[in-house]
Amino acid sequence: MIPEERREALLRELRHKGVLSIRELCPILGVSHMTVRRDIAALEQQGRVYSVPSGVKLAERLHSEPSFLDKSVTDLDNKRAMAAAAAELITPGQTIYLDAGTTLGQIVPLIWDVQDLTVVTNDITTAGLLVDHPSVELYHVGGRIDRENRSSIGDLAAASVAEFNLDTAFISTSSWDLGRGSTTPSEMKVTVKRAAMRAASLSVLVASSAKYGTFGTFRVSSLQSFDQIISDAGLPESTLYAIREKGIDIRAVRTSAQSSSQPLST
Repeated sequence: MIPEERREALLRELRHKGVLSIRELCPILGVSHMTVRRDIAALEQQGRVYSVPSGVKLAERLHSEPSFLDKSVTDLDNKRAMAAAAAELITPGQTIYLDAGTTLGQIVPLIWDVQDLTVVTNDITTAGLLVDHPSVELYHVGGRIDRENRSSIGDLAAASVAEFNLDTAFISTSSWDLGRGSTTPSEMKVTVKRAAMRAASLSVLVASSAKYGTFGTFRVSSLQSFDQIISDAGLPESTLYAIREKGIDIRAVRTSAQSSSQPLST
């Protein structure tokens, strides 16, 4: 088979089984281990599959997001590690945007001592945590409320964000991959995220590895549009390599428990 035929055959097998190991694919496709890896890499760049340890999985469409309550109790160690890496970019005197999300909410206790800080957010919970902060200048952007995710969305929120000159915009995502970029199943979230990125000198995507390889109906931005991506240590090395090959600055941070047993991946 020529490469395109072989890759279509690989996709057909994945549609039946969902996940396959490289060892399983070699006899199915009649090619070497290295050829299978090259086929996976090509399909991953197209956003059709993504790598898992020693294998490959079909990219999955995300039809809806978990609620705020569901997200607030999951994967906390990784969220705290990513938040700590994001907080390292925040310095006194800045104006920053904190997008809605439970990972970015973990930044709040880490910036409590940062002086002369202005925080703009569409997240109701983040605003509530900062409302009594003695020195933070706090702006909530208003607009239509997404009750499930406790955030403001839509054109009114986006118009408010656009009025700021931001130093750094920290952007969350429900789904992302190299081919499609950052995506969402909610059309009304797109304009707010894009407005924050346009208003900022620096745009940082904070994205869990668990969300990689999924995609929503609506595209927010390519990964190349972000100045930096902060993720956790769950991304396979092949995925990190493919992202960096596109000139994208991605940092994969480990939890304190992981760092005590393994070197930090940056």
